[in-house]
Amino acid sequence: MTQLIGLAVANLLILLLLSPLYEGFVRKYIKAQVAHSRIGPPVWQPFLDIFKLMAKEDLMPTRDVVFRLSPMLCLGAALVGGMLIPIGTRAPLDGSGDFIVFVYLMGLSTVALVLGAMASSSPFAYAGATREVMMFLIVEIVAVVALITGAVNSHSLRFSGIIAWYTSHPLSLSMILAALALLLALQAQFGKLPFDIPEAETEIMGGPLIEMSGPRLALLYWATWVKRLIYACLFASVFLPWGRTGIWPLDAVITLALAFVVYIVVAVVEVLNPRLRIDQALSYYLVTLIGLGLASMVLAYLSV
Repeated sequence: MTQLIGLAVANLLILLLLSPLYEGFVRKYIKAQVAHSRIGPPVWQPFLDIFKLMAKEDLMPTRDVVFRLSPMLCLGAALVGGMLIPIGTRAPLDGSGDFIVFVYLMGLSTVALVLGAMASSSPFAYAGATREVMMFLIVEIVAVVALITGAVNSHSLRFSGIIAWYTSHPLSLSMILAALALLLALQAQFGKLPFDIPEAETEIMGGPLIEMSGPRLALLYWATWVKRLIYACLFASVFLPWGRTGIWPLDAVITLALAFVVYIVVAVVEVLNPRLRIDQALSYYLVTLIGLGLASMVLAYLSV
């Protein structure tokens, strides 16, 4: 029990502290220096943003309880979902949930954001929430199909079972296709160009976040960064499981290093592409990624 509590605390600290730092690195070294040839803000700027927002007045356009609680639910659901991801050798809640529970929790985090936006009665927030739902329903299918591929191959719904099977079958074509589909879907999971359609500051001025302010806006930003690190660690742990030693600190460093590479890839794609229209994004995911994911699932049923 003590080991489990220690693992849970470690996971929470990693998600809460490293996710803003990863975001700060991308802002400074990829978006600022590489894309725009300027110095950019310090790596710890996301923490400064959070502290500044926490100290600001909490302006409320409505007294709706859903609007008030949605940021806390959004961050809380994401953190619980992160406890199912093995950042190292074992996930804290591996014995209490599988990838279906993980999908539900990450979906709950997104639903909390959408409900909070719709409760604000802002037309811009409503437009952003509608786009968020459309993107979620398409992109989440890709992640689910990729995980189903692993579950079919390993005959297990738990991430530990999928990882154990894949480490002994590194040349599985179905898992390679599933990893490729998930990697391509991470651009939208991160909410980055060309798929930052729900927020689209130049079009709908932040979308779901437009009426959020002060501490609630800080929590939503933090939840967004946490979810990005969770999906990056999911990809690194489940679809790149090799090279682990069984020693938790060393395995955690390896997983986080691979997740960091995912951040860099996503950031480079972001600075090289303009925003897509919503119909272009949906067509891309429906035709390309879901087709790729379904192909991987069929190959898994055929044991390829």
